Amino acid sequence: MSFSIAGKTAIVTGAANGIGLAIGRLFAEKGANVMFADADEKALAEELGEQAEDSTIRYFGGDLRERLTIANLLSATLDAFDEVNILVNGARQVVRSDALDPDDDTVTTMLNQNLMAGLRLSQMVARRMIAQSEGQSEGVAGSIVNLSSIAARRTHPELLGYSISTAAQDQMTRSLAVALAPHRIRVNAVAFGSVMSNSLKTTLKEHREFRQDIEDHTPLGRIAAPGELAEAVQFLASEASGFMTGQILTLDGGRTLLDPVAAPAH
Repeated sequence: MSFSIAGKTAIVTGAANGIGLAIGRLFAEKGANVMFADADEKALAEELGEQAEDSTIRYFGGDLRERLTIANLLSATLDAFDEVNILVNGARQVVRSDALDPDDDTVTTMLNQNLMAGLRLSQMVARRMIAQSEGQSEGVAGSIVNLSSIAARRTHPELLGYSISTAAQDQMTRSLAVALAPHRIRVNAVAFGSVMSNSLKTTLKEHREFRQDIEDHTPLGRIAAPGELAEAVQFLASEASGFMTGQILTLDGGRTLLDPVAAPAH
């Protein structure tokens, strides 16, 4: 099977910087048409302004927690490229929360950002993929890849909202995989550990001791580069994973093989 995504059209959310940007750039490098989407339109313009003149790259700014914004994103993608074959739900947010404060709304915030926005976008994109494949009886009609986290399986009280939202996202991945399988749409996720995202860079600047903690509790002894995660996403988006659906692929350098109580969750 081929890892090629050349000629496919992909929507990548959370694509203004860090991991999402790395995924979008890799996809474009590999010959895909890419719609980079993010709430931060200014950052998108700074990163992609000149390249957006390229026939294979476009960007879209807007709050994907809003249903109208999701509809507009899909319309903009279809206007630019006529179809959509791949969706990468990369928009995510990490906010610390107080597990014992009944007035802390972080869980709701995390569910809206990390679960519901991706779910609604997946539903709308899947309907388009189904319409595109009418009359076809073979081949994959589409691939959806969610970015999850090992926080879904680990326990860290200060990350209550984030952990709950990523655990829910994993179940969403499995549920959509079963629902969309008859339509030949595959749904998978990558659960990652410490990847050098923009947010982690900021955290490490503020807490330099965290880097050693991470490396000490990761069997491979390092933090992953965004490009490594991007390559895993490409695998799930391509025909190379054509018989995979509903799977949560772990990319954590072996982090979850260790005692979760003993290892910090940076």
